[in-house]
Amino acid sequence: MTSTMKAIRIEKNGGPEVMQWVDVPVPTPKADEVVVRNKAVGLNFIDIYYRDGLYPGELPHGLGFEGAGVVEAVGADVTHVQVGERVAYGQGPLGAYAQMHCLPADRVVKLPDEISFEEGAAMMLKGLTVQYLFRQTYRLEPGQTILFHAAAGGVGLIACQWAKALGVKLIGTTSSAEKAALAKAHGAWEVINYKTEDVVERVRELTQGEMLPVVYDGVGAATWERSLDCLQPRGLMVSYGNASGPVTGVNLGILAQKGSLYVTRPMVGTYVATQESMQSAATELFDLVVAGQIKINIGQRFALQEVAKAHEALAAGKTTGATILTLD
Repeated sequence: MTSTMKAIRIEKNGGPEVMQWVDVPVPTPKADEVVVRNKAVGLNFIDIYYRDGLYPGELPHGLGFEGAGVVEAVGADVTHVQVGERVAYGQGPLGAYAQMHCLPADRVVKLPDEISFEEGAAMMLKGLTVQYLFRQTYRLEPGQTILFHAAAGGVGLIACQWAKALGVKLIGTTSSAEKAALAKAHGAWEVINYKTEDVVERVRELTQGEMLPVVYDGVGAATWERSLDCLQPRGLMVSYGNASGPVTGVNLGILAQKGSLYVTRPMVGTYVATQESMQSAATELFDLVVAGQIKINIGQRFALQEVAKAHEALAAGKTTGATILTLD
Protein backbone atom coordinates (compact mmCIF):
# COMPACT_ATOMS: atom_id res chain seq x y z
CA MET A 1 0.00 0.00 0.00
CA THR A 2 1.23 3.52 -0.82
CA SER A 3 1.23 6.01 2.03
CA THR A 4 -1.08 8.59 0.40
CA MET A 5 -4.12 8.60 -1.84
CA LYS A 6 -6.34 11.14 -3.57
CA ALA A 7 -9.63 12.22 -2.02
CA ILE A 8 -12.18 15.02 -2.08
CA ARG A 9 -12.16 17.13 1.12
CA ILE A 10 -13.97 20.27 2.21
CA GLU A 11 -12.58 22.73 4.77
CA LYS A 12 -15.71 24.90 4.85
CA ASN A 13 -19.34 24.61 3.83
CA GLY A 14 -20.50 26.23 0.63
CA GLY A 15 -21.02 25.67 -3.08
CA PRO A 16 -19.39 23.06 -5.33
CA GLU A 17 -16.19 25.11 -5.38
CA VAL A 18 -15.35 24.15 -1.76
CA MET A 19 -14.59 20.55 -2.79
CA GLN A 20 -10.83 20.03 -3.11
CA TRP A 21 -8.95 17.11 -4.74
CA VAL A 22 -6.08 16.53 -2.32
CA ASP A 23 -3.56 14.00 -1.02
CA VAL A 24 -4.52 12.32 2.26
CA PRO A 25 -3.03 9.40 4.23
CA VAL A 26 -4.15 5.91 3.27
CA PRO A 27 -6.45 4.69 6.08
CA THR A 28 -5.52 1.85 8.41
CA PRO A 29 -8.50 -0.23 9.54
CA LYS A 30 -9.33 -0.72 13.20
CA ALA A 31 -10.31 -4.18 14.41
CA ASP A 32 -13.92 -3.87 13.20
CA GLU A 33 -13.26 -1.89 9.99
CA VAL A 34 -12.69 -2.54 6.30
CA VAL A 35 -10.74 -0.51 3.73
CA VAL A 36 -12.31 -0.61 0.26
CA ARG A 37 -10.39 0.43 -2.87
CA ASN A 38 -13.19 2.16 -4.76
CA LYS A 39 -13.90 1.30 -8.38
CA ALA A 40 -16.92 3.61 -8.57
CA VAL A 41 -18.67 6.04 -6.20
CA GLY A 42 -22.33 7.05 -6.11
CA LEU A 43 -23.70 10.60 -6.04
CA ASN A 44 -26.69 11.50 -3.85
CA PHE A 45 -28.54 14.62 -2.70
CA ILE A 46 -27.36 13.97 0.86
CA ASP A 47 -23.84 14.74 -0.39
CA ILE A 48 -24.99 18.27 -1.22
CA TYR A 49 -26.60 18.63 2.22
CA TYR A 50 -23.27 17.84 3.90
CA ARG A 51 -21.35 20.07 1.50
CA ASP A 52 -23.53 23.15 1.99
CA GLY A 53 -24.03 22.61 5.72
CA LEU A 54 -27.74 21.69 5.87
CA TYR A 55 -26.49 18.54 7.58
CA PRO A 56 -23.62 19.46 9.93
CA GLY A 57 -20.30 17.64 9.93
CA GLU A 58 -17.06 18.30 11.79
CA LEU A 59 -14.83 20.17 9.35
CA PRO A 60 -12.65 19.43 7.52
CA HIS A 61 -14.24 16.24 6.20
CA GLY A 62 -14.82 14.13 3.12
CA LEU A 63 -18.08 13.55 1.29
CA GLY A 64 -20.02 10.60 -0.07
CA PHE A 65 -21.68 7.54 1.41
CA GLU A 66 -21.96 5.07 -1.45
CA GLY A 67 -19.48 3.06 -3.47
CA ALA A 68 -18.26 -0.28 -4.72
CA GLY A 69 -14.84 -1.81 -5.08
CA VAL A 70 -12.42 -4.42 -3.80
CA VAL A 71 -11.47 -5.06 -0.17
CA GLU A 72 -7.97 -3.67 0.34
CA ALA A 73 -7.53 -4.43 4.05
CA VAL A 74 -9.57 -5.78 6.98
CA GLY A 75 -9.36 -5.38 10.73
CA ALA A 76 -8.57 -8.25 13.05
CA ASP A 77 -12.21 -8.92 14.01
CA VAL A 78 -13.69 -8.88 10.49
CA THR A 79 -14.84 -12.28 9.24
CA HIS A 80 -17.65 -11.80 6.69
CA VAL A 81 -15.46 -10.25 3.95
CA GLN A 82 -11.85 -10.89 2.95
CA VAL A 83 -9.09 -9.00 1.11
CA GLY A 84 -9.67 -9.12 -2.64
CA GLU A 85 -13.45 -9.65 -2.51
CA ARG A 86 -15.90 -7.51 -4.47
CA VAL A 87 -18.04 -5.41 -2.12
CA ALA A 88 -20.44 -2.49 -2.05
CA TYR A 89 -21.60 -0.08 0.63
CA GLY A 90 -24.28 2.58 0.84
CA GLN A 91 -24.54 3.80 4.39
CA GLY A 92 -21.65 5.92 5.52
CA PRO A 93 -19.60 7.13 7.17
CA LEU A 94 -18.65 10.21 5.13
CA GLY A 95 -15.65 9.84 2.87
CA ALA A 96 -16.58 7.72 -0.16
CA TYR A 97 -15.26 10.43 -2.53
CA ALA A 98 -11.78 8.91 -2.40
CA GLN A 99 -9.57 6.27 -3.97
CA MET A 100 -9.97 4.23 -0.77
CA HIS A 101 -12.56 4.39 1.99
CA CYS A 102 -12.37 3.01 5.52
CA LEU A 103 -15.68 2.13 7.12
CA PRO A 104 -17.23 -0.15 9.74
CA ALA A 105 -17.35 -3.72 8.50
CA ASP A 106 -21.08 -4.01 9.19
CA ARG A 107 -21.71 -1.37 6.48
CA VAL A 108 -20.09 -3.52 3.77
CA VAL A 109 -21.73 -6.38 1.85
CA LYS A 110 -20.40 -8.73 -0.82
CA LEU A 111 -21.35 -7.71 -4.35
CA PRO A 112 -22.63 -10.55 -6.54
CA ASP A 113 -20.53 -11.25 -9.65
CA GLU A 114 -23.55 -10.53 -11.86
CA ILE A 115 -23.61 -6.88 -10.68
CA SER A 116 -20.92 -4.46 -11.92
CA PHE A 117 -19.02 -2.05 -9.68
CA GLU A 118 -20.76 0.88 -11.36
CA GLU A 119 -24.18 -0.68 -10.77
CA GLY A 120 -23.23 -1.42 -7.16
CA ALA A 121 -22.14 2.16 -6.55
CA ALA A 122 -25.24 3.48 -8.30
CA MET A 123 -27.77 1.49 -6.34
CA MET A 124 -26.69 0.84 -2.79
CA LEU A 125 -27.96 3.95 -1.00
CA LYS A 126 -30.80 4.45 -3.49
CA GLY A 127 -31.79 0.78 -3.52
CA LEU A 128 -31.60 0.42 0.26
CA THR A 129 -33.75 3.55 0.46
CA VAL A 130 -36.47 1.97 -1.68
CA GLN A 131 -36.18 -1.27 0.30
CA TYR A 132 -36.83 0.39 3.63
CA LEU A 133 -39.55 2.65 2.19
CA PHE A 134 -41.50 -0.13 0.45
CA ARG A 135 -40.79 -3.10 2.72
CA GLN A 136 -40.36 -1.60 6.18
CA THR A 137 -41.68 1.96 6.62
CA TYR A 138 -44.96 1.03 4.92
CA ARG A 139 -45.05 -2.55 3.68
CA LEU A 140 -46.72 -2.36 0.29
CA GLU A 141 -49.19 -5.01 -0.86
CA PRO A 142 -50.18 -6.02 -4.41
CA GLY A 143 -52.98 -3.93 -5.86
CA GLN A 144 -52.26 -0.77 -3.86
CA THR A 145 -51.78 2.61 -5.52
CA ILE A 146 -49.10 5.00 -4.26
CA LEU A 147 -47.55 8.37 -5.11
CA PHE A 148 -43.79 8.72 -5.52
CA HIS A 149 -42.27 12.14 -6.18
CA ALA A 150 -39.25 12.64 -8.48
CA ALA A 151 -39.97 9.35 -10.21
CA ALA A 152 -37.25 9.81 -12.85
CA GLY A 153 -34.43 10.30 -10.33
CA GLY A 154 -31.99 7.70 -9.10
CA VAL A 155 -34.24 6.55 -6.24
CA GLY A 156 -37.36 7.05 -8.33
CA LEU A 157 -36.41 4.75 -11.20
CA ILE A 158 -35.62 1.95 -8.76
CA ALA A 159 -38.93 2.63 -6.99
CA CYS A 160 -40.86 2.42 -10.28
CA GLN A 161 -39.42 -1.01 -11.00
CA TRP A 162 -39.73 -2.33 -7.45
CA ALA A 163 -43.38 -1.23 -7.26
CA LYS A 164 -44.14 -3.03 -10.51
CA ALA A 165 -42.41 -6.17 -9.23
CA LEU A 166 -44.66 -6.02 -6.15
CA GLY A 167 -47.83 -5.57 -8.20
CA VAL A 168 -48.24 -1.99 -6.93
CA LYS A 169 -49.52 0.89 -9.08
CA LEU A 170 -46.98 3.70 -8.75
CA ILE A 171 -48.06 7.21 -9.72
CA GLY A 172 -44.90 9.23 -10.27
CA THR A 173 -44.32 12.96 -10.51
CA THR A 174 -41.76 14.52 -12.87
CA SER A 175 -40.92 17.95 -14.31
CA SER A 176 -40.90 17.15 -18.03
CA ALA A 177 -42.38 14.91 -20.70
CA GLU A 178 -38.98 13.29 -21.22
CA LYS A 179 -38.67 12.39 -17.54
CA ALA A 180 -42.28 11.15 -17.53
CA ALA A 181 -41.51 8.81 -20.43
CA LEU A 182 -38.44 7.52 -18.57
CA ALA A 183 -40.46 6.76 -15.45
CA LYS A 184 -43.14 5.00 -17.50
CA ALA A 185 -40.47 2.93 -19.26
CA HIS A 186 -39.25 1.80 -15.83
CA GLY A 187 -42.64 0.61 -14.64
CA ALA A 188 -44.58 3.61 -13.35
CA TRP A 189 -48.32 3.05 -13.74
CA GLU A 190 -49.04 6.72 -14.41
CA VAL A 191 -46.92 9.88 -14.35
CA ILE A 192 -47.94 13.45 -13.50
CA ASN A 193 -45.98 16.41 -14.90
CA TYR A 194 -46.19 18.79 -11.96
CA LYS A 195 -45.19 21.74 -14.16
CA THR A 196 -48.32 21.40 -16.32
CA GLU A 197 -50.79 19.37 -14.23
CA ASP A 198 -52.42 19.73 -10.82
CA VAL A 199 -50.99 16.81 -8.85
CA VAL A 200 -53.82 16.55 -6.34
CA GLU A 201 -56.59 16.71 -8.94
CA ARG A 202 -54.82 14.19 -11.16
CA VAL A 203 -54.44 11.79 -8.23
CA ARG A 204 -58.15 12.25 -7.51
CA GLU A 205 -58.97 11.32 -11.10
CA LEU A 206 -56.64 8.32 -11.21
CA THR A 207 -57.97 6.91 -7.93
CA GLN A 208 -61.63 7.76 -8.69
CA GLY A 209 -61.69 9.93 -5.60
CA GLU A 210 -60.31 7.36 -3.19
CA MET A 211 -56.88 9.02 -2.89
CA LEU A 212 -53.86 7.14 -1.52
CA PRO A 213 -52.81 5.14 1.56
CA VAL A 214 -49.21 6.40 1.37
CA VAL A 215 -47.15 9.11 -0.33
CA TYR A 216 -43.35 8.91 -0.62
CA ASP A 217 -41.82 12.38 -0.76
CA GLY A 218 -38.10 13.03 -1.14
CA VAL A 219 -38.62 16.58 -2.42
CA GLY A 220 -39.52 18.31 0.84
CA ALA A 221 -40.76 21.87 1.22
CA ALA A 222 -42.11 22.32 -2.32
CA THR A 223 -44.38 19.27 -2.22
CA TRP A 224 -45.34 18.98 1.46
CA GLU A 225 -48.87 20.42 1.27
CA ARG A 226 -49.89 18.75 -1.98
CA SER A 227 -48.57 15.41 -0.72
CA LEU A 228 -50.83 15.64 2.34
CA ASP A 229 -53.77 16.44 0.08
CA CYS A 230 -53.23 13.23 -1.90
CA LEU A 231 -53.75 11.00 1.16
CA GLN A 232 -56.80 9.10 2.32
CA PRO A 233 -57.98 9.66 5.88
CA ARG A 234 -55.44 8.04 8.23
CA GLY A 235 -52.96 7.83 5.34
CA LEU A 236 -49.20 7.93 5.84
CA MET A 237 -46.96 10.73 4.60
CA VAL A 238 -43.37 9.47 4.26
CA SER A 239 -41.11 12.51 4.03
CA TYR A 240 -37.67 11.05 3.41
CA GLY A 241 -35.71 13.85 1.72
CA ASN A 242 -35.26 17.59 1.20
CA ALA A 243 -34.34 18.12 -2.46
CA SER A 244 -36.25 21.44 -2.50
CA GLY A 245 -35.36 22.36 1.08
CA PRO A 246 -36.45 21.01 4.47
CA VAL A 247 -40.04 20.99 5.70
CA THR A 248 -40.25 23.47 8.57
CA GLY A 249 -42.92 25.09 10.74
CA VAL A 250 -45.26 22.11 10.60
CA ASN A 251 -48.63 22.68 12.24
CA LEU A 252 -49.76 19.31 13.61
CA GLY A 253 -53.34 20.52 13.51
CA ILE A 254 -53.18 20.32 9.71
CA LEU A 255 -52.84 16.55 10.03
CA ALA A 256 -56.12 16.41 11.93
CA GLN A 257 -57.90 18.68 9.47
CA LYS A 258 -56.81 16.62 6.48
CA GLY A 259 -58.01 13.31 7.92
CA SER A 260 -56.07 12.21 11.01
CA LEU A 261 -52.97 11.68 8.91
CA TYR A 262 -49.72 10.04 9.96
CA VAL A 263 -46.29 11.47 9.12
CA THR A 264 -42.85 9.91 9.42
CA ARG A 265 -39.40 11.34 8.63
CA PRO A 266 -37.26 8.19 8.26
CA MET A 267 -33.57 7.78 7.46
CA VAL A 268 -32.01 4.69 5.94
CA GLY A 269 -29.48 4.28 8.77
CA THR A 270 -32.22 3.49 11.28
CA TYR A 271 -33.52 0.66 9.11
CA VAL A 272 -30.15 -1.00 8.38
CA ALA A 273 -28.52 -0.36 11.74
CA THR A 274 -26.95 -3.82 12.14
CA GLN A 275 -24.95 -6.10 9.84
CA GLU A 276 -27.91 -8.49 9.78
CA SER A 277 -30.46 -5.84 8.76
CA MET A 278 -28.03 -4.39 6.21
CA GLN A 279 -27.41 -7.81 4.67
CA SER A 280 -31.12 -8.68 4.63
CA ALA A 281 -32.04 -5.43 2.83
CA ALA A 282 -29.13 -5.73 0.38
CA THR A 283 -29.97 -9.35 -0.42
CA GLU A 284 -33.55 -8.44 -1.30
CA LEU A 285 -32.25 -5.66 -3.57
CA PHE A 286 -29.53 -7.79 -5.20
CA ASP A 287 -31.97 -10.65 -5.88
CA LEU A 288 -34.29 -8.34 -7.83
CA VAL A 289 -31.38 -6.90 -9.83
CA VAL A 290 -29.89 -10.31 -10.65
CA ALA A 291 -33.36 -11.54 -11.67
CA GLY A 292 -33.70 -8.61 -14.07
CA GLN A 293 -36.72 -7.11 -12.29
CA ILE A 294 -34.71 -3.99 -11.43
CA LYS A 295 -32.26 -2.52 -13.92
CA ILE A 296 -29.97 0.21 -12.66
CA ASN A 297 -30.16 3.28 -14.89
CA ILE A 298 -26.87 5.21 -14.89
CA GLY A 299 -27.69 8.50 -16.57
CA GLN A 300 -24.41 10.36 -16.04
CA ARG A 301 -20.75 9.68 -15.34
CA PHE A 302 -18.18 12.16 -14.04
CA ALA A 303 -14.55 11.65 -13.05
CA LEU A 304 -14.29 11.89 -9.27
CA GLN A 305 -11.95 14.88 -9.47
CA GLU A 306 -14.66 16.69 -11.50
CA VAL A 307 -17.33 16.12 -8.87
CA ALA A 308 -18.19 19.85 -8.75
CA LYS A 309 -19.79 19.50 -12.20
CA ALA A 310 -21.79 16.53 -10.95
CA HIS A 311 -23.09 18.48 -7.94
CA GLU A 312 -24.12 21.37 -10.19
CA ALA A 313 -26.03 19.06 -12.53
CA LEU A 314 -27.80 17.25 -9.68
CA ALA A 315 -28.81 20.46 -7.89
CA ALA A 316 -30.13 21.96 -11.15
CA GLY A 317 -32.37 18.96 -11.83
CA LYS A 318 -30.43 18.11 -15.00
CA THR A 319 -29.79 14.47 -14.15
CA THR A 320 -31.86 11.35 -14.71
CA GLY A 321 -31.36 8.01 -13.04
CA ALA A 322 -28.18 7.53 -11.07
CA THR A 323 -24.96 9.54 -11.37
CA ILE A 324 -21.62 7.75 -11.04
CA LEU A 325 -18.24 9.15 -10.08
CA THR A 326 -15.51 7.17 -11.77
CA LEU A 327 -11.91 6.46 -10.72
CA ASP A 328 -8.96 5.68 -12.95
